[in-house]
Amino acid sequence: MQEPIYATRGQIEAARDGRGFEAAAPGLWYCGDLAALARPSVAVVGTRAATSYGRSLAHRFAAELGRSGCCIVSGLALGIDGAAHEGALSTGAPTIGILGGGHRHFFPPRHRALAERMLAAGGAVLSPYPPDQPAYPNQFLARNGIVAALADAVLVVEAPARSGALNTAGWAAGRIPVLAVPGDVDRKHVAGCLALIRDGATLVRDAHDVLEALGRLALAAAMPAAAPRDATSEALLAALDAGARELDDLVAASGVAAPSVLAALTLLELDGTIESRGGSSYARVAAPSGGEGDRA
Repeated sequence: MQEPIYATRGQIEAARDGRGFEAAAPGLWYCGDLAALARPSVAVVGTRAATSYGRSLAHRFAAELGRSGCCIVSGLALGIDGAAHEGALSTGAPTIGILGGGHRHFFPPRHRALAERMLAAGGAVLSPYPPDQPAYPNQFLARNGIVAALADAVLVVEAPARSGALNTAGWAAGRIPVLAVPGDVDRKHVAGCLALIRDGATLVRDAHDVLEALGRLALAAAMPAAAPRDATSEALLAALDAGARELDDLVAASGVAAPSVLAALTLLELDGTIESRGGSSYARVAAPSGGEGDRA
């Protein structure tokens, strides 16, 4: 991993496009690129002892949000955090990880390779602690505050009644949307999520619910893309004239890097020109029948 750099509060706020940095830390140490923080950022968090279903949900939410132009923020922990980072990477979206210690005492060690892939994909790994600071247990609550401070919404996917994810939600409460995925009432893995919903958190079923809470207009304004009818968008529309296409095919057909393709696809979807067919498939929206817009 590259040598960490220190960023002041002002630099972090500038990277977040002036959206503020509501945390006690005066600045952060980081490796990677802070530019991803200019995007709408969603913290996807949950228990380390996640079920396979919870990990699958976290991966899917992060992938769909990343595909829609969001930056995924999480704590690089095992379980839900790791699945969220992986989900973002699966769609070429940037993802930001926050450590509970210094970069030279990386924890958990098994996620070092994941962190390297995050950096290679345009993301970053940050910490409120100097590079040589060990990762002590009492530091992770402060780490959770940084996760919340860098997010525009917090999504709790799977969390028991006592969980660091609930601490993250507590840092966010009253400032940004707090969202939770429901589950069976007798499953201890979701007791924390159910408590959040009982206490006023927004119940979400899919990425669309998250985007609705985040604000689609704000998302479109923050996307690093040109006007919907720029050369990239025209190339994508031409490729979709032949029918639904997978993301990889669209990247190849346009000759443009995946992040720019994802940004253009999101704007085209926002203006109703195309639609997502699930997974990474896209198609043009059919013109309504019976009108002047029908083709001969």
